[in-house]
Amino acid sequence: MIIEGVIRGATFALRLPSCQLTANAEWRQLGKLMFNWLDARRRRRDVAAKLYSDLVAHARSPAFYLSFGVPDSMLGRFEMICLHAYMLFRRLGKTDNAGKELAQSVHDLMFADFDRTLREQGIGDMGIGKRVKKLAQNLYGRIDAYESGLAGETTELSDALRRNLYATATPTDDELSAMIAYIRDTIEGLDALQTPDIMSGHVVYPEVAARREIGA
Repeated sequence: MIIEGVIRGATFALRLPSCQLTANAEWRQLGKLMFNWLDARRRRRDVAAKLYSDLVAHARSPAFYLSFGVPDSMLGRFEMICLHAYMLFRRLGKTDNAGKELAQSVHDLMFADFDRTLREQGIGDMGIGKRVKKLAQNLYGRIDAYESGLAGETTELSDALRRNLYATATPTDDELSAMIAYIRDTIEGLDALQTPDIMSGHVVYPEVAARREIGA
């Protein structure tokens, strides 16, 4: 390659070595790959933020605490977030590697949120690590319990919910049946979603029934 130009009226011509041209092309390609990687990571982070925000908003729906017997407490809200996270992670786990990376991004946002909440409660750095580790163990334990419960008989899922979601409460049979129906409806709806939809952050959870409709 020859680059021509004029400096103070004098014409010059430079022939760039082929090795330098190759190196320049490689750097341009590397820069393009880096840009694409950063752009993909930004888009994944934005989608994960939407998925987590929608998850939390639905998990905090008043009907769960008024009509489904879930304790209206910090622990009850944590349990509802874990339940919805399990259902979302279950669906994302059925996709390709991109879906699994998206699930990891949602997971990271969730625990960053837990960390922030604990700090707002006045827990210092010395205690944060142990608390977050315990929350992670609780989440993974619930994921295993709910997955086993879904794979088994209805009584197994009922037992898993009583041990976890309703650990500090005693739901009525109608409330427990309504929660199980909601879980099955949600999983069915998530499984019916097209992968491009969920990868773009489009998730719609079933509407929860008002108190007067449960057991009607």
